[in-house]
Amino acid sequence: MSFDTKGYRLTPDDGPQVWFLNTRMNIKAGAAQTGGAFTLIEWSAPVGFGPPLHVHGVEDEGFYILDGEISVECGDQHFTAGPGDFTFLPRGIPHSFLVTQGPVRGLQITAPSGFEDFITEIGHPATGPGLPEPTEPDLPRLIAAAQRHHQQILGPPPRSPAQ
Repeated sequence: MSFDTKGYRLTPDDGPQVWFLNTRMNIKAGAAQTGGAFTLIEWSAPVGFGPPLHVHGVEDEGFYILDGEISVECGDQHFTAGPGDFTFLPRGIPHSFLVTQGPVRGLQITAPSGFEDFITEIGHPATGPGLPEPTEPDLPRLIAAAQRHHQQILGPPPRSPAQ
């Protein structure tokens, strides 16, 4: 694998693989490769996963769903996204999502770059294929890291109606 600022190609398994909040993040491009323009991550998450309600102060965030389905809350909007759907979550608007069918697999883009630094700070290198064993997040550590990366945790993750 080679990240070259003059251009590069990565295979499906190339790119740093990080287990982050019970998800798998495969970083395809970040600040070093895009001159700070954007971060691109291929990610997967199990049914029932959802990040805490949060807001980005710097990055806009988008998800293109390849497999599975997510239920998204962005400000006062609520929508469902499945294969082939794209969601845009602007900076400054509180948002979260819940994986309702899956596991979900998608592409995440944040602009400008920097989100990769947050996930590598909170996560750890994947030690095997697939998703990590589910664990509860270290909330004080997550909240502190979010603040350092211009994000704010506002509330708990969403829950499915059955929970």
